[in-house]
Amino acid sequence: MRKYIDIHPKDDAGFKQLICQSTRDQGIGVVLDGNGFEAPAFIKSSHRYDFVAGIQSIGDCTNDLTQVQLFHKQCKDWLLGFLSYDVKNQLEDLSSNNLDRVEMPDLYFFRPRYLFLKDGDKWQVGYLDEYDDIESIQEFIDDLINCEESEEEYGEVKLNHQVSHHDYLKAIEKVQWHIQRGDIYELNYCMEFFVNDINITPQCIYQRLKEISPTPFSAFVKYHDKFLMGASPERYMKKDGRKIISQPIKGTSSRDNNPFIDKANKDYLINSEKERAENIMITDLVRNDLSRVAKRGSVQVDELCGVYSFKQVHQMISTVSAELKDDATWMDAIKTSFPMGSMTGAPKVSAMKLIEEYEQSKRGLYSGTVGYITPEGDFDFNVVIRSVLYNRKKRYMSFMVGGAITNKSDAQKEYEECLLKASAIMKVFNIQN
Repeated sequence: MRKYIDIHPKDDAGFKQLICQSTRDQGIGVVLDGNGFEAPAFIKSSHRYDFVAGIQSIGDCTNDLTQVQLFHKQCKDWLLGFLSYDVKNQLEDLSSNNLDRVEMPDLYFFRPRYLFLKDGDKWQVGYLDEYDDIESIQEFIDDLINCEESEEEYGEVKLNHQVSHHDYLKAIEKVQWHIQRGDIYELNYCMEFFVNDINITPQCIYQRLKEISPTPFSAFVKYHDKFLMGASPERYMKKDGRKIISQPIKGTSSRDNNPFIDKANKDYLINSEKERAENIMITDLVRNDLSRVAKRGSVQVDELCGVYSFKQVHQMISTVSAELKDDATWMDAIKTSFPMGSMTGAPKVSAMKLIEEYEQSKRGLYSGTVGYITPEGDFDFNVVIRSVLYNRKKRYMSFMVGGAITNKSDAQKEYEECLLKASAIMKVFNIQN
């Protein structure tokens, strides 16, 4: 049985960092940080979890989506974990045969021995009484507070392009040919950047990434010798009671230190017919996905093409909500909507087939999702973008970026937008565009 005790950190930011640092001595750890961002007023929730972290697995489920719900039903406890983009192969007649050098599993969820929650201003630690008592938990927290912080040192980073500038432009030309033929309306095309033979401390990289680009859905994952360090601004889906909410992002413009230029960039995004068209197309896709598990008439667009500002970029975000049917489970909501439309295109299955044909790398956890599931079956999951993946054994680091391609897309401008999206990661490693 999971029990909870209140704790009172003197420094929230420092305490969060210590929790992440403590995963160095564990095989498994997931850290989810909202970085203090407030949800829009129209998103009402019974909890305001700004921070959720699980350390050390005492039971898990890997690779089989059908087993995750059974595992949750059996343990009736918090689960943390991830779904990779390639879980699509379990949901549709699809395959993924492109190069994969990070080698994360298709999915992984675990029941944490230690659970950290920040709900509003309240901090709690959840523990299992068959493993710990209050005294041992207090000892664990004391050890955590006294944990020595790592320091990151690495030399010059040589960034490699899996797709050259020329090949990117040719791929977009082929995608637009399919659009003109009527095979698809929109496709999210992505490309990989990678670094060979690099030794990093992932916990430090994650902290640096958060400092450069604080976002509402940042995530750190340690799965043995494989890591995710993410600064995602996008929510895939949240379930609170019978309500489900999805917030697709389509539309990006840069920030600028000059307030006049910055406002002009934001105004461009607000008024861009192209960006709005892309966003509306994916919003319609999300509406259709949710309608498959929603009560009749409950699907609604709470906000269409809202523009929000983050430290690195302005983003166009829409919010779609619905009420689950009485006989629909939390897993049904995921199965009918994954992968998220903002990372595929429309129609979804046709777009995913072409993604496999024209992209050069297996997406893996990129454009998948990381999140938590509560004992009651509520959940919150992000979209894995603006993220670094690392295989420590292979000393291989990778990140992917992409964007929505439509018939009106300018391939060169799309390439430049990809570099903009990658800018925060490049700043972490002092890489020049």
